[in-house]
Amino acid sequence: MEARATARYVRTSAQKAGLVLELIRGRDVNSALVVLRYTRKAVARDIEKVLRSAIANAQQRDGFSGDVERLVVTACYANGGPSMKRVRPAPMGRAFRIVKRTAHLTVQVGERTVGPVEAGQLESEGDAAEEPQATQATSAPKGKRSPRKAAVKRARTTNRRRSPANHSEAATK
Repeated sequence: MEARATARYVRTSAQKAGLVLELIRGRDVNSALVVLRYTRKAVARDIEKVLRSAIANAQQRDGFSGDVERLVVTACYANGGPSMKRVRPAPMGRAFRIVKRTAHLTVQVGERTVGPVEAGQLESEGDAAEEPQATQATSAPKGKRSPRKAAVKRARTTNRRRSPANHSEAATK
């Protein structure tokens, strides 16, 4: 059972809203509300309103179990809305364009399911977690890296530029 809420024409850019939405994606609704409460971005207040609306929509659905603790943010995204174009006077008779962007914020919540299928998945995840450790031990040590191409190229060109007198002094040092 999933429920969704959308706030349209929110006066922020979709890029700025997306940064905050990434913080709550996949979290349960209570921890998402706490994260939004203490996020120091103006759009966090708008996203909090949308999340509370999605929770209320989920409670009104027919298939809702009644336990808000089981709700999880399954999807959240910000799509760009229409932009308002404004003109700002600039020096020498020119005009600069100001684009005031809007966004459509969507938050989707669903119930977390705990069942016997997930218990089997947890066992397979434990086996998968052991495999990367084995391959990591056989890989080369991280401390030694090959020099970057730009540094190698710079070293080649500086050797060509040296005069024979400077080159012999560098070799004797």
